[in-house]
Amino acid sequence: MPPKIIVHPVTADRWEDFARLFGPSGAYSGCWCMYPRLTGNEFSANANKGNKAAMQKIVQRNQIPGLLAYAGGQPAGWISLGPRVGFGRIQRSPLFKPVDEQQVWSVVCFFIGKDFRQQGIGKRLLAAAGEYARSQGARTLEAYPIDTHGKHWPHGEASIFWGTQALFEQAGFKVVARRKDRRPMMRKQL
Repeated sequence: MPPKIIVHPVTADRWEDFARLFGPSGAYSGCWCMYPRLTGNEFSANANKGNKAAMQKIVQRNQIPGLLAYAGGQPAGWISLGPRVGFGRIQRSPLFKPVDEQQVWSVVCFFIGKDFRQQGIGKRLLAAAGEYARSQGARTLEAYPIDTHGKHWPHGEASIFWGTQALFEQAGFKVVARRKDRRPMMRKQL
């Protein structure tokens, strides 16, 4: 029987669990989920230590950068979400420019620990993200996944941190724009 999955916002008292899940490499290449928040130059200049410190400052300021899933009491997965305006890379992207004037919340990252993959944690995190966003007053959740439908994704598993189109479809999201073949923008009304 798979372990029970519970999800909590990442607050200062959960920082150590978050850091344990992300490990010494900050999930992947020292990211610490700062990639969607910074410019390319800022992200590169920060490197692993700087990105970790930047994320820790967000958490210490009581800004919730995302949700942490626990399986069997162990930190097992992460989803990053918040108001779109907080994600500079998304805001500046011609690929993901707004489709209208709605104030949306964005889902920008998933990370599932290696020992916890293929256990439904991503689905549980996405459901919890909708619940959390709604509780914070959001009316629309937006995402920028990778379309892997029947196609090989040549850039490797780590680059699917955005999530897959299929995962979002299963959760009731609909494509609202597609400015590049395999990069849809999707939304769900909350």
